[in-house]
Amino acid sequence: MRVLTVNVVEELIPGPKETGFTAIDKRPQSRRVPVGELGLEGDRVCDVQNHGGPDQALYAYAEEDARWWSDQLGREIPTGLFGENLRTEGLDITNALIGEVWRIGDEVEVMVRAPRVPCITFQHRMEIKGWVKRFHQAGCPGAYLKVLRTGTVGADDSITVLSKPDHEVTVAVMFAAQDSVKMQGMLDSDADLVDELRETAQRVADRRSVGIGAEYREL
Repeated sequence: MRVLTVNVVEELIPGPKETGFTAIDKRPQSRRVPVGELGLEGDRVCDVQNHGGPDQALYAYAEEDARWWSDQLGREIPTGLFGENLRTEGLDITNALIGEVWRIGDEVEVMVRAPRVPCITFQHRMEIKGWVKRFHQAGCPGAYLKVLRTGTVGADDSITVLSKPDHEVTVAVMFAAQDSVKMQGMLDSDADLVDELRETAQRVADRRSVGIGAEYREL
């Protein structure tokens, strides 16, 4: 399990939100990049109301899932196209548990906090009608990471799973937001959850949820 590339915003590009610009255009770095509690040195966030912060410090996406999308779409999915900071190889991000902790390289430690929820900026980036709904239905969203230990990261850094929580809610299960039994198990485990995920988990456990990110599905 390793990091293929570390990606930082190249430049701000026009976007569909009120900010007018987006930092989704990430490009691979040839150097080792310092990682702080809010993410990679030199990276940017434009829509600070919906993105960024300690619980979305990094976004990781698997090369294996990118290759699947490449086959589905008949086009290349170069690293950084989805706005990911880390493109990984050999790590099953889709089936990583919410709260799982990884070490990246020799220094950095991160926690899996949430699946990526697609939004209108992502659809604007891909230029595919119905992309948000299609991305949601595919069920391989990648993961937002919280930085527990700072340091530097670079291409070819190894990734080691340090610990896993005592529940069964993976990134995919959280993204689908349909398994009430697993959601209740996560709630009963007293897992450290971001507020949105705890609220979603409770709704699913109560059999009232229609799915995280459902408000974006028809974009």
